Amino acid sequence: MLRTIIAGVKARTARLLLSSIAIMLGVAFVTGTLVLSDGITAGMEDEFAKTSRGVDVSLSLTGEGPEGEAGIPRATLDKVRATSGVQGADLRSLLSAPLLMSSGKAKPATVGPLASTPELREYDLKDGRFPTSATETAVDVRALATAKVAIGQQITVLDKQDGKHAFTIVGTFAQGANSLSLGGSEHLVVLPEAMPPLTDQVRAYEMVVKAAPGVSQDQLATDLKKVVGEQAYRVQTGAQVTEETLKQISSRSTEMTQLLLVFALIALVVAAMVIYNTFTILVAQRTRELALMRCVGASRGQVFGSVMAEAAVMGLFASVIGLFGGLGVSALMQVVIGAVSDDNTVVRLPLSPTTVLAAFAVGVLITVVSAFLPARKATRVAPVAALRAQLDSHEEVARTGKVRIAFALLLGLAGAGVVAFGMNQDQEQALLITGTGTMLLLAMVVTLGPVLVGPVNRVLGVLPGALFGVPAKLASGNAGRNPKRTAATTAALMIGVTIVSLVTVVATSAKETANAEVDNRFPADYTVRSSVGSRTLPQDLATQLAAVPEVAKIAPVAAFGVPSPTDADGGAYLMATTPEMIGDLVKPKATSGSIVGLKSGEVALNAKFAERAGLTVGGILPLGADATKRDLVVVAIVDGLDGSGLVTLDTLRAFQPDDEGFDSIMVKLKDGVTTEAGRAAVEKVTDASPIALIDSAAETKAQLNTQVDQVLAFIWALIGLAVIIALFGIANTLTLSVLERTRESALLRALGLTKGQLRLMLVIESVLMAVMGAAIGLVLGIGFGGLLVKGMSSDSFPIAFAVPYGQIAIMLLAAVIAAMIAAAMPARRAGRTSIVSGMAES
Repeated sequence: MLRTIIAGVKARTARLLLSSIAIMLGVAFVTGTLVLSDGITAGMEDEFAKTSRGVDVSLSLTGEGPEGEAGIPRATLDKVRATSGVQGADLRSLLSAPLLMSSGKAKPATVGPLASTPELREYDLKDGRFPTSATETAVDVRALATAKVAIGQQITVLDKQDGKHAFTIVGTFAQGANSLSLGGSEHLVVLPEAMPPLTDQVRAYEMVVKAAPGVSQDQLATDLKKVVGEQAYRVQTGAQVTEETLKQISSRSTEMTQLLLVFALIALVVAAMVIYNTFTILVAQRTRELALMRCVGASRGQVFGSVMAEAAVMGLFASVIGLFGGLGVSALMQVVIGAVSDDNTVVRLPLSPTTVLAAFAVGVLITVVSAFLPARKATRVAPVAALRAQLDSHEEVARTGKVRIAFALLLGLAGAGVVAFGMNQDQEQALLITGTGTMLLLAMVVTLGPVLVGPVNRVLGVLPGALFGVPAKLASGNAGRNPKRTAATTAALMIGVTIVSLVTVVATSAKETANAEVDNRFPADYTVRSSVGSRTLPQDLATQLAAVPEVAKIAPVAAFGVPSPTDADGGAYLMATTPEMIGDLVKPKATSGSIVGLKSGEVALNAKFAERAGLTVGGILPLGADATKRDLVVVAIVDGLDGSGLVTLDTLRAFQPDDEGFDSIMVKLKDGVTTEAGRAAVEKVTDASPIALIDSAAETKAQLNTQVDQVLAFIWALIGLAVIIALFGIANTLTLSVLERTRESALLRALGLTKGQLRLMLVIESVLMAVMGAAIGLVLGIGFGGLLVKGMSSDSFPIAFAVPYGQIAIMLLAAVIAAMIAAAMPARRAGRTSIVSGMAES
């Protein structure tokens, strides 16, 4: 029997290799994901290890001492440096400051002090050296490119009063993982004494200590706890800091891996369907062979084992190729990530035993499980079947099992129930629950596939039949001849298209809703904002804008956080503007009470914040501490407001008397002023401020749309593999069908069908299957997308359902083109077979 299995594998090598491509792609995706995760984790560990290398003890604030707001004081650093067993100690702090560009505008940058102890420096030089004077700096390579300067030239940073501070660049370094912790902003390193001139609020968040030779980390940590006290400071050894950092890195990479593996699972499900269909066809083609094996003494178990052995060989081969293909996938992903992040990414391809085991487990297991039912079917072949002179390997069983229909109905009822339940939940739960319900409904449609194939095929076959005549009618007949096979072939594509169209519909609905929200909440023509998050716009800028002849009115807006006098973890994040602009340029929707005539000491609360705080109109919201403590009267509950509530600027000044700047200034032009003339007039004022940027509603919507499109493109790319596997499944089915129908094709040729017509027949058959899967998938995707949108929508945040008809049409056209390409090789093979040799095929 072993010789028979080996001979069978050799005889069908080409078919098995062709069929294994689906599993190869699935294994490559899984392997690539795991290698990418391990590579990113290793890279982050290498980079973040720099923050703790040379550090024997780390001191950070607990927030309970008097230093909580001001940071670690210099006096504490001096005490630590004077402690026995300390070789060196330095403070770490970060300052967000505007970096002046050649255009005269500023971009956010992060400035940090250089450690005086060389062993405690967390940056590796790339070129040049570290600064040795207060007028020198070393910058990351991205800052060099952004400011368009080079080593030896000067780079300018602005202080809080927009004063210019020039630094000579003496070295460069690569940020690496630090770019993640710094929010991706450009980074400059200066001497500690160069920090105070930039701001009076340099807050040291950590002190790092190097132990003297012979002093252990544990001993030094114990000694420093006595020096600084354990109440205000958290004292950790360098080993503890490293362990904590690695846990955080592992958590981040695990989340990303889980996300990617979800898409890998979808690809594997599609691949499994392709393999199942492949073995179903192969078993059907080998019916006579398997029956003859039974006649010469093979048992049912041996026949079953022979089919499963072929599946195992296919899975093993696909796993090997997929494993190495996954390394290429991971390398490509890392290069793309590096290009997007503008970082010098080092491609890492760690191949762990876990990844290797996962590749072989997934490849072999998926293939063997997918082949189980066809192999089981092979054991049911009666020996007498071998006596038949001609076996119709694709004979159709007309009836559809009652069990299948009953099971599909159960799935449908369960899915509908879950969707209905999800509709009544909050947004996050609604997304998860409704999404689960739609997947059950998708499973119902897949189960009913053989029932749907006939009617859908007849409808789709009308137009090709009218256009192309006999070849198209034959193609439609072939597609509908075996509904189970056609359903299994198209189901894989249907699943991929359903998910792609669902995500596209949800994303389009989100974009349309966001655009409408921008128009509703920002009726101004322009919004002037600060390019640096930590800096506010000066008050005189608002005065100057109000005096511009083309400007009708302005609304200066400030946002600030106020602590709660009773809850250390409480407080509120309030928005403020002038009273006359509330209800005009700043107009959240009031669901209770009124925002018109809002006075000092009153607040309009965000509906969600009010619900959490248990407040209604007429309630009191206590905020502030000590001299700034105030009781605000709730006069309205509103929707569509960023932050916890809306107050007047006078109320803001009561909480923060020293803060006179604005986060943004909304500008409304006079009637008759064109947008071009209005913008030019506004720019004359804002050009004098390096941090002032002008945004319009159109620009804001474009930014939002770009962000959504980037996420959508990412998901499309991940789902794209499943669609490719599905299209390959169509090509594979056609290839096997061509081999199966060799005599039939020869007979058609003998009856007058030309080579071109035979090829056209196969192309149309491929297109019909692709359009069938894509059309059903698009209908399901649009419908499921509508359910998700409705489930996530609420009275306070309604989401408008929108269908991207242009993208839907492109998807359908892409399916047609891909199907034509998939049919090229099978059609070519069918046309090359001579009539005589085809008729002689057994």
